[in-house]
This record gives sequence, C-alpha cells and structure tokens, in this order.
Amino acid sequence: MASPMLPLSAWPALARRRLRGLFTDIDDTLTREGVIMPEALQALHALRAAGVVVIPVTGRSLGWSEPLARQWPVAAIVPENGALAVLPDGRRLYLQDEATRQRNARRLAEVAQRILAEVPGARLARDSAGRLTDIAIDHGEFTHLPPERIDQVVALMRGQGMVATVSSIHINGWFGTHDKWSGACWIAQELLGVDLEQELDRWAYVGDSTNDQPMFERFEHSVGVANIARFVPQMQHLPRYVTASAQGAGFAEVAHAVLAAR
Repeated sequence: MASPMLPLSAWPALARRRLRGLFTDIDDTLTREGVIMPEALQALHALRAAGVVVIPVTGRSLGWSEPLARQWPVAAIVPENGALAVLPDGRRLYLQDEATRQRNARRLAEVAQRILAEVPGARLARDSAGRLTDIAIDHGEFTHLPPERIDQVVALMRGQGMVATVSSIHINGWFGTHDKWSGACWIAQELLGVDLEQELDRWAYVGDSTNDQPMFERFEHSVGVANIARFVPQMQHLPRYVTASAQGAGFAEVAHAVLAAR
C-alpha cells in the first residue's frame, strides 16, 4: 500500500533549495478546463527568473503543445507521454525514427476505429488531429465515459499490444516502451546534458492523476496538486507531498515553496 501523502509544508527547505528544475504535468496541474490558470503562469515566470528549469511532460498532442512551448517560459514541452519534444524555437525532437512512427500510425488508426465501433460513447479527443505517436479517447474533457467504459477502452488498447494510461481527461494509448519517466530522462539528456537518474535529488515532479504514477514512483521530490484526491483510490504510487490548492493554484504553491527556500 502506498504511503500517505504529506502536506507540502513537510517538504524540507534544504531539499527545495537544491532543486535545479521541475517537471510537471499540464492538464489539471497547470490548467483548469484546458486553460492555464493565471497563478500558474505567474509561477512559471517566477521560476524562470530564478533560474529554475521547468519542463512540462503531458499526454496532450504535439499540435496542442507547440504554441504553448512558444508562449510559456519553459525549456521544452514533452507531449504524447514522452514520445517527442517541442522546443520554444519550434524545433521538434523525436524518440522514435520516422519509419517506426509511420508504421505505428497505421496500427494506431486501426485500433482507434475499433474503439469507436465497439465502445458505446467513445469519442476521439479533440486534439487528435495534432497527434503523431498515440491515440487519445476523451473521457472527461468534452465527453463523459463511465468507469466501465474507460476500463473497456484500456483493455482493448492493451489487448492490441499498446501501452494505455488514463489522465484526468483522456485515455492515451501508444506502441512503444516510453512513458513520462523515460521521456523526462531522454529530454534531460538531449536538452541539458543531464543524467536525470544520477541527479534526481535536484529535480521535482508535479502531477494530478494516474498517468503520473511513473513519475511519482521515481521522484523523491514529487508533489500532487489537491485534485489528485479523486484518483487516489486507483493509484499504487502516490506523490510524497500534496498541495492544499487544486490545479494551477496548487502548482503555484509548489513554485512558492521552491522559491522561498532559495
């Protein structure tokens, strides 16, 4: 059983002072109803000004993430659960080669059509046109799917040999071994020349749902924003700390805690 989450105030000041950067989820961690909260955007600017690197890692599509990478004060955004990265100058970095992406795209389209045909109420996420390496089924953004339908989608994806995860709004599925954790390690090396596993005590992660578990499992300094409470019964790996506020206001709490220790 996972250890109970501690209040953010229990996070030692020395640990916060040593942080080099933050990885963070986006949906319902920085945003509310798909839009970044003012507190979170202000927090991102404050972190940048203090020299703290921020890299969002998200299940959102490449197309959805590209304008945000240009607008927000972040070092990069890693969309589609770790499969690629987009930089503020518009460059794209890919984990899989082009031949693999093209081969997988055909398989993804076949699985997507099967889900739409077999799962009552299933709809593709509205950002699907911008996806290159996965498929996303909306369960909580514009379409409501009950738990049994979510489970049906996940089972169908996994039955086709896909990795499947559930975020606060989407069910994501892809072919490959990557996830948020491997994507974070990859972009840290590609962009910063950092071996993340070797200096993990200098990085933190902030998230809100079940698909953040690969990060919560590994990051000593892991934080859930308050709205993680709805997912706790379904999770095996919880963050070490939890904020008092939800969504972007919770992220702002994390930023304040990091900056107050510097």
